[in-house]
Amino acid sequence: MTEQVIVEQNAPHPSIQIIRLNRPEKKNAITRAMYRKITDALVAANADATIKATAILGTEGCFSAGNDLGDFLAAAMGGAMPREIVEFLYAMVRSEKPIVSGVDGLAIGIGTTMHMHCDLTIASARSHFRTPFVDLALVPEAASSLLAPRIMGHQRAFALLALGEGFSGEEARDAGLVWKVSAPDAVEATTLATAAKLAAKPPEALKIARNLIRGDREEIIARIDDEARHFFERLHSTEARAAFEAFMRR
Repeated sequence: MTEQVIVEQNAPHPSIQIIRLNRPEKKNAITRAMYRKITDALVAANADATIKATAILGTEGCFSAGNDLGDFLAAAMGGAMPREIVEFLYAMVRSEKPIVSGVDGLAIGIGTTMHMHCDLTIASARSHFRTPFVDLALVPEAASSLLAPRIMGHQRAFALLALGEGFSGEEARDAGLVWKVSAPDAVEATTLATAAKLAAKPPEALKIARNLIRGDREEIIARIDDEARHFFERLHSTEARAAFEAFMRR
């Protein structure tokens, strides 16, 4: 079976851990097993002195359509909240190495919000960032309700997280969600080149600078937990079930 998450560390960037979402037939929708593999890679990088930075990539024309719908439906029908999602978010927040992401095309739900935990994001102009949480009778996740207003101000954050408006790559850059916009065929190369620049910095100085810039991680963890509690409650609501049923009939 094709690996749905590819983790590699090789030439020409041996100091960069590359995590690639590789489920293009499902628009890189992230399953519980995929979350687990990404989390393991991020945690392992913290203890690996040969890894100086992590790059997260999708496939051509699609970063990620968000959470796998099957996992959502299983939770909505009475299953447990997928703990793998929360553990993944903890790993993003607690990563001791810089994270650079590259987005080309679709970036939905957590495919958008995870970039708020990245240090730098490169996106193509044709990228489409959207968080349809409220449309599905859910609530924001990944501490986005805390981070998005800080990054882009209340009105843009509200448009993204509550109104469900989509942002193009250039709109995302203007909002501060991404750092740079490049041509679609240059996203991966630019992402890896940026990660390589970070990997070449004095590591201790970079670590201290990054910690100062990122601030209190426990505040972010607390918001992740608060959002997850509301999210799980909403998954079991009549309102959410109706929204999912309507989505499946489309």
